[in-house]
Amino acid sequence: MDKTVMFAVAGAGKTTYIINQLSISKRTLILTYTNGNYKNIYQKICNKFGGKFPNNITLMTYFKFLYSFCYKPFWADTVRARGIIFENNQNRFAMQTEQRYYITPKGYFYSNRLAFFLAKSGSINDINQRIETYFDELIIDEIQDIAGRDFNFLEEIMLADVKMLFVGDFYQHTFDTSRDGVVNKNLFKDKAEYETRFTSKGFKSDTTTLLNSWRCSQSVCTYIKDNIGIDISSNRTKDDDTKIYVPSETKEKKRILNDDSIVKLHYQNGAKYGFCHKNWGETKGEDHYQNVCVLLNKSTSEKFFSGKLDELPPSTKNKLYVAITRARGDVYFINE
Repeated sequence: MDKTVMFAVAGAGKTTYIINQLSISKRTLILTYTNGNYKNIYQKICNKFGGKFPNNITLMTYFKFLYSFCYKPFWADTVRARGIIFENNQNRFAMQTEQRYYITPKGYFYSNRLAFFLAKSGSINDINQRIETYFDELIIDEIQDIAGRDFNFLEEIMLADVKMLFVGDFYQHTFDTSRDGVVNKNLFKDKAEYETRFTSKGFKSDTTTLLNSWRCSQSVCTYIKDNIGIDISSNRTKDDDTKIYVPSETKEKKRILNDDSIVKLHYQNGAKYGFCHKNWGETKGEDHYQNVCVLLNKSTSEKFFSGKLDELPPSTKNKLYVAITRARGDVYFINE
């Protein structure tokens, strides 16, 4: 079966590409991590098929897939879990053979242990067979969100005999489905090694189809490439270019900060500043902003004004990349 992992850049049209692959002749399972992406994909599928969601397509969030599709058919009657709790189990004294390693005293699976439970319980072959029975293809959006023990589980699912398409942006890794100690701690340390985790399972790696951004202008893409070190280009022409601003006058800064049409993006705690303030990483997947003001926290500001943004820690660099690439128009940088 054809299996592809597709590496994209911000604004390249990942969701549009996925939607274009769908048809009423294929039984398709689509997985995504965040509720925001789920709603976006759902609406675009409805738009493609005349306002109705077709019966041959199944769209699930990742954890609904784990719990409803993978756990319930095989273990619900014996384990009798009540659901999933999205907090990590820090109990280092429980053994992997004990139920309390995976499940809270009130009967909820720890989100970072459900995939591990399914693998340890010997369910992988049954799950893969179930996928093969009900679907012709598996598509995963925002593949870079799959982390921790979930990525080990994903590698087992990769063996299912169905067509697969995984799409994501390595540098938009700002969320993790789960973390569990040092498991896959360095998964996103090196892009080439990350890519190998897929190709070693028989996947083709596509790094060209979604290489250019439709959202970001040439100037914004060039700025990111030259200053942050992430390879991104634009599909837009020079006639459709925008600008990068670093306002120096207090009056101009106040004008920008008071303009509600310009979203203000903070490293953290954006919500406490009120309307139209968000965090850098929070806006991943959002595509409706024109001009963007990036507020620089202390450490980022120091790197910014010394021309060393490429030295930021990977997690900070990725969030900054997400923030800058929300802009269809101009980007303003202001010291927070």
